[in-house]
Amino acid sequence: MQPLFYLLILALAAAPAAAQTRQRARELGLPFPGTPGPLNAITDVKGVAVGHSTIISGSGRRVRGKGPVRTGVTAIFPRGKTSQDPVHAAFATLNGNGEMTGTHWLKESGFLAGPITITNTLSVGTVHQAVIAWALKQGWPSWGFSLPVVAETWDGDLNDLEGFHVRAEHVFQALDNAANGRVAEGNVGGGTGMICHQFKGGIGTASRRLSKEDGTYTVGVLVQCNYGNRERLAVLGVPVGTEITDLGPCSILPPDATRTDQYAACGASATTPDRDSGSIIIVVATDAPLLPHQLERVARRAGLGVARMGGLGADSSGDIFLAFSTANPGAADSGVATVRSLSNDRITPIFEATVGATEEAIVNAMLAAETMTGADGNRVFALPADRLVAAMRKYGRM
Repeated sequence: MQPLFYLLILALAAAPAAAQTRQRARELGLPFPGTPGPLNAITDVKGVAVGHSTIISGSGRRVRGKGPVRTGVTAIFPRGKTSQDPVHAAFATLNGNGEMTGTHWLKESGFLAGPITITNTLSVGTVHQAVIAWALKQGWPSWGFSLPVVAETWDGDLNDLEGFHVRAEHVFQALDNAANGRVAEGNVGGGTGMICHQFKGGIGTASRRLSKEDGTYTVGVLVQCNYGNRERLAVLGVPVGTEITDLGPCSILPPDATRTDQYAACGASATTPDRDSGSIIIVVATDAPLLPHQLERVARRAGLGVARMGGLGADSSGDIFLAFSTANPGAADSGVATVRSLSNDRITPIFEATVGATEEAIVNAMLAAETMTGADGNRVFALPADRLVAAMRKYGRM
């Protein structure tokens, strides 16, 4: 039965994003500033493709190697999955308790070749090797694609993290399923088992379309949201975390006397500690012609979107951001390349778009995510949209 179950899970993961039923931030009427692209997603940047592989199985007590499993892989191609043309790119770190492979060569060369993949902390090695195998299968030269970018956040509260359940076939599925168009959000791909501000987190995305005066460029953001405590959670300046103080993570199973890291029982007077652990990976895409040193400046601005939401870059958090530009195709060809770039005095609107889209993408991740019960009966609740709207109205924001 297990192979059939996994086939069912893989089929569900491949379903179109239109199946998503929870409303996004703008659909609820949250007044985020700026003009989004048609999809309000990273795929509003022409050429960008996103794919997911979602792995969900089992329930009850954690048994290493058997489950329960709540994890996956997300893949982002800057120019689509058939292109081998590198893009200018750069990365930045708010707090470095996390991993993003390939960044040494990214910094050295200023180019990103191939996809960006995001998964859980202990699956980075598997994903790294599988991405290379996938590229070789496509006929891509190993010398040009041996240092892929793989990023991670930790899903060990809901997932049997130490069971190494992400396999090469899951990576292949995320890569093969990558497509333009709408992007599935919430409990999907690498975001399947993630927690954000002690609500269910995961994958979220948003975009901004700049004005004609600023060049009509598009900025798109995708986040894997797994950071932050409840108390500091803010949405558009509204202290949502102090308005919704219940619905904290809990366990539906009775206490285990042998463990000290367990969640408090659901419905008990005791509450699970409001930890500020976790991480967030942010990918920023734009069609604005920017050079690597400018893209590093853009990547750093993603941290301001995290700060607006109440993130601090806590000591145990891995907050790592990558930005790329799809402009200047062919810039990595041998010989002398002619490239275009915005002057620095025109880059501030890109900064503003990055900050705003990051903030909205985080909210979209939490709104799309559904309540999940995982390993050891640990349960993390979805952000209730009606109570979020009520809080916004209370403070005059809607």
